[in-house]
Amino acid sequence: MRPFQLLEAREVSPIAQECFASLDRDAPIEYRELASLLATRWKRNGVPVIGLGGGQGSGKSTLCKLIEEACAFLGDKAAILGIDDFYLTRTDRVRLSEEVHKLLVTRGPPGTHDIHGLLCAIRSLKRASSCVVPVFDKGLDERTGSRVIESNVNRVIVEGWCVGAQEEPSSSLENPINSLESKRDPDGVWRNWVNQQLAGSYQELNSMFDELVFIRVPNIESVRKWRFQQELERPAQQRMDRASVHAFVEHYERITHWMLNDLSTRADIVVELDDSHQVASLRGL
Repeated sequence: MRPFQLLEAREVSPIAQECFASLDRDAPIEYRELASLLATRWKRNGVPVIGLGGGQGSGKSTLCKLIEEACAFLGDKAAILGIDDFYLTRTDRVRLSEEVHKLLVTRGPPGTHDIHGLLCAIRSLKRASSCVVPVFDKGLDERTGSRVIESNVNRVIVEGWCVGAQEEPSSSLENPINSLESKRDPDGVWRNWVNQQLAGSYQELNSMFDELVFIRVPNIESVRKWRFQQELERPAQQRMDRASVHAFVEHYERITHWMLNDLSTRADIVVELDDSHQVASLRGL
């Protein structure tokens, strides 16, 4: 259903409707409505730093572009910081794979991001200073440069698949949950190290958020399907095939399952998607 339909008519303000009408009409209508609702909420409540998490393929990047447009319509300047842009370089991940565990050469899991750099960017923007952030090309699996975010930002939105995640209970890490863990991490070194990262710098990141939005995917099967659809948008020479995508998603599976349970109750706003990628319910708006 559309977000406006999920809310009673009296809860959709005239300014939210005007904001919606101003957004890119080629974008999905449900995400245009959601962006207008979020932007007007943050304008009204003066929310400066927002975390936006959700499984791969859930539409975070699309939503963030619309949020940026919606904030501009309302007279605000929004800075979008993708946690993916703060992936460590391949050289740094190779070093980690040699020092800690071979699986850390693959980007994505906590511990493969430069969280310190991300925290510095957020703090600079909160001080009304400009900052330089890296640009990461997923097709090349490497950083390709940087971009400047100018000062005087009203909203900072940090988006990424594991944004908002906290560490799991250590007891839940004992048994492998997929073939990746059973074959390549049978003793649990990798998954325990990743969990330790969540308990450390990622919690410092979470503490920066004045509000947390969670886009809840139906299940890991949907992540596999939507992640493969994303892959088809890449240049042919940089695409993974379906089997490679499924193997790649196994690196994310444990924390995705954990977030589906944990963030469904902890996030300030929960946007639940159905199997057809439509908004099934909203909580917190």
